[in-house]
Amino acid sequence: MKVLTRLRGALAATLGYLWSGWGAVTSVLMFCALWEYGARIHGDLVLPGPVATLRRLAEMFDSGLAVPELAISARRTLYGLGLALAAGSTLGLLAGRSLTTAMVSRPLVTLLLGMPPIAWLVLAMLWFGMGDATPVFTVLVACFPIVFAGAMQGARTLDNRLRNVARAYRLPWHMLLTDLYLPHVASYLFPSWITALGTSWKVVVMAELLTTADGVGAALAVSRSQLDTATSLGWIVAVLGLLLGVEYLLLEPLKRRVERWRSGPAA
Repeated sequence: MKVLTRLRGALAATLGYLWSGWGAVTSVLMFCALWEYGARIHGDLVLPGPVATLRRLAEMFDSGLAVPELAISARRTLYGLGLALAAGSTLGLLAGRSLTTAMVSRPLVTLLLGMPPIAWLVLAMLWFGMGDATPVFTVLVACFPIVFAGAMQGARTLDNRLRNVARAYRLPWHMLLTDLYLPHVASYLFPSWITALGTSWKVVVMAELLTTADGVGAALAVSRSQLDTATSLGWIVAVLGLLLGVEYLLLEPLKRRVERWRSGPAA
């Protein structure tokens, strides 16, 4: 009976995940329809349609042009985003444990969030030059306050009554972590991680456009100088595809696994 209950729960979770995927596919198809409509109005020179863009993207992959540039940008994004997630999550959770620290941190986080990434990029160019450190640093400082704010809010909003009940029953530390702290904090962390993921790619491409000779941003600069709109859109589609892949194939399943408690107890 327990096996059937677990199988039923796993099937329900899988169907729910697939249904959310169909919702995402529907929104993408609607966007492509609007894109095709705009392409027919303005023509391929101004706005190539989805089919022409995907055809050009396939040519870029076949020629070996796309993979190295995407790998370089992904590496820079991973380094900067990984540092931001680690530092922002850890420091945000620690700050959320203290009311004084949270009050002191709040204006600093607001200032960091309000600082345009292009300003950080200019400073990074002066400090680090034109190498990998510039886009990595810019991603770090642009994403850190997003993650820090989410982690701090998650730590601050933990229900003290639940914590007191857990302490009264003397729950072991691993149960406190997995059954109380982690599910609550994750509901704040995952949205901030997803927002930071999108921000990281935008910042990396912008930084590469202005400071490096390789990566997607540099390739966009070349296609722009050649007035090659189809290639530019191809690079954009490739980046968006990577974003959706990471979110729906990595972060979303992890989020659903951590937040299984939201579905309530199994029947």
